[in-house]
Amino acid sequence: MIEDVQIILSALWIALMFTYLLGDVLRIFSGDFVPGEMAGTKASQRTWLLAALLMLIPIVMLFLSLVVPNPWIGWLNIVLAVLLLIVNLVGVRSYPGYYDRFLIIVGCVFNIFTVWYAWQWLFGLI
Repeated sequence: MIEDVQIILSALWIALMFTYLLGDVLRIFSGDFVPGEMAGTKASQRTWLLAALLMLIPIVMLFLSLVVPNPWIGWLNIVLAVLLLIVNLVGVRSYPGYYDRFLIIVGCVFNIFTVWYAWQWLFGLI
């Protein structure tokens, strides 16, 4: 049986994914991107693969949060949310637009809530 916290965790990953996508769409419409480049540098196929893998994390986690049992999924939520939090905090200065920086902070808040809910669930606090 799916617990409420699994639905919350899945929803947090969905919210994070849409926040990332919103940033990408706004970046395209604002003109703050150059096709084929990342952070002002021509991106290789390896770089694009890494970007795809990072962006795939929320998509995979929204499913896994519903089907993988605790404690495995609790720890996986924590590890991956912290990983994405670090990646976003390291990269926040590379984005020129205030909207992008704002959305990255919003994404970080989703990551913090993901860690909090997973931690609480792991230790039976919710």
